[in-house]
Amino acid sequence: MDVLIAVITLPFVFAFGASVGSFLNVVIYRLPAGLSLLYPPSRCPKCEHRLGTSENIPVLGWIWLGGRCRWCGTSISVRYPLVEAATGLVFCAIFWHFNFSLTTVGYWLLSSWLIALSLIDLDTMTLPGELTKSGFILGLGFQVIQGWQGGNIPHTLIMAIGGAVLGIWLFDLMNIGAIFLLGQQGMGDGDSYLAAMIGVWLGWKYLLITTVLSCGIGALVGGGALATGVLSHRRQPFPFGPFLALAAMIVVFWGDRIIDAYLSIFFPVM
Repeated sequence: MDVLIAVITLPFVFAFGASVGSFLNVVIYRLPAGLSLLYPPSRCPKCEHRLGTSENIPVLGWIWLGGRCRWCGTSISVRYPLVEAATGLVFCAIFWHFNFSLTTVGYWLLSSWLIALSLIDLDTMTLPGELTKSGFILGLGFQVIQGWQGGNIPHTLIMAIGGAVLGIWLFDLMNIGAIFLLGQQGMGDGDSYLAAMIGVWLGWKYLLITTVLSCGIGALVGGGALATGVLSHRRQPFPFGPFLALAAMIVVFWGDRIIDAYLSIFFPVM
């Protein structure tokens, strides 16, 4: 990408991504609570005063308010601007990597769904079907358009559906193994549906890498949580969705390199 074009375009991409992140904050808070995503407009959760235009500006609005409601002084969680800024940065990274393309738009959608699902899972230990199912449908649509552009819709659909089926099977097998070895489920049903959603977007090869990476990251974080006392015992449940989402985004950017490195190590050319 031309550096000048990037310098001009990236601030607009960040602003767009941060705005999407602002809406994701609404989804993360309201969807698990069964509230409307559109009404009422953004407001203070304590005094219910509607936020003004300047207060609704992503990231800057929180800074302008000093992290507190202007009317009642209630503290506003720093997570709101962090989600907005993180979404903006992810959008910039995707744009930088994939330039002006359908892939960029598709991965903007995928990353938005993954961010929302990850934080909802952290908050509630659930992965709402409304998001995994809608993400699945969007992924199928993305693959159909990709296949149409490449002149091979059947191939992209087979890869997508194969990824979804593999996601369900892998996590069902992990559950069966956990029940056999530990006497309890290792994964929730939502994790299987999230894996299927990721499989539709990335295909079965990248889903395999995503699964391995997420298990590795989860084992490291879980081990650290046990060592520091955040988790009190090995069987204490903790959300796995964020690890799947993080691994999926790693694969989006570096999946090809990971496959090449694996093949060069285990199947070197003779």
